[in-house]
Amino acid sequence: MAIRDVEAFAQAVMDNVERVIVGKRQAIELVMVALFCEGHVLIEDVPGVGKTMLARSVAISLGCTFKRLQCTPDLLPNDVTGVSIYNQKTGEFEFRPGPAFVNILLADEVNRATPRTQSALLESMGEYQVTVDGVTRSLPRPFLVIATQNPVEYEGTFPLPEAQLDRFLMRINLGYPSFDDEQQILLNLRRNHPVESITQVVDGNTVPALQSDIWDVAVDETVRSYIVHLVRGTREHRDLALGASPRASLGLYKAAQALAAIQGMDYVLSDHVKRLAPFILGHRLIVKPESALRGNNASRILQSLLADTKLDIGEVGEG
Repeated sequence: MAIRDVEAFAQAVMDNVERVIVGKRQAIELVMVALFCEGHVLIEDVPGVGKTMLARSVAISLGCTFKRLQCTPDLLPNDVTGVSIYNQKTGEFEFRPGPAFVNILLADEVNRATPRTQSALLESMGEYQVTVDGVTRSLPRPFLVIATQNPVEYEGTFPLPEAQLDRFLMRINLGYPSFDDEQQILLNLRRNHPVESITQVVDGNTVPALQSDIWDVAVDETVRSYIVHLVRGTREHRDLALGASPRASLGLYKAAQALAAIQGMDYVLSDHVKRLAPFILGHRLIVKPESALRGNNASRILQSLLADTKLDIGEVGEG
């Protein structure tokens, strides 16, 4: 019954968000996968395709707290985590929490922040806590960081280091809408923005319980072996200078469980892994310069690995 609860929860949120983000069901579903996996999402796309509205719509649908952090070169680490301020009346320092103390944090144009400020997000994303002035404070749960970056404008940006990219469970893009979807967007926006009309449809406080249910989704040994072979293949590939980490293996494993649960299944298929691999592994790969000069990129290499990596035997649920 727990899997049915996950499916019903996810479908309600996705249907609600799709009233705002038209025609991007897959992207919305991937955000739900990240939410159930306690992961974080990096959205890399051009301006104006709905990145901010996606984050805001998910927060409204869950009834969770939401804050938007506009990343700029002068943003300081304390602007993210919070700061201790001296209270003259009490004679003591009082902690004022920063935007990180929220359920869903939108870090807009994260690659415009300096490396020092970017690193302030590392502890919160990896450990679900922040440390300020030697005091460690836990963040509210659920906690989801949705960061955006623009792949077109490179001036004034600071590329995310490998350590921070590895903290993101997946990197996705929304892309331009289809002709029919764009017509529907124009109709939806002719008066008020749809985000102003949607309301909470589920209880976001139940997310931690649903997250624990994800682990109950069965993963056959052959599928588990397939995940490990795929990830190890990125480390051994002759055209890659850096492959995916064990964190990527765990992320792909749990994300496949979450995707199966969202689809109402209590077991994982290799198709779940194949669908998620480009979003979870792609941003973790670094192509050797000489290979890049030959026209190779991470996406092309990963597609080749997916084609070459096979299951040893038939998997559970197929046949």
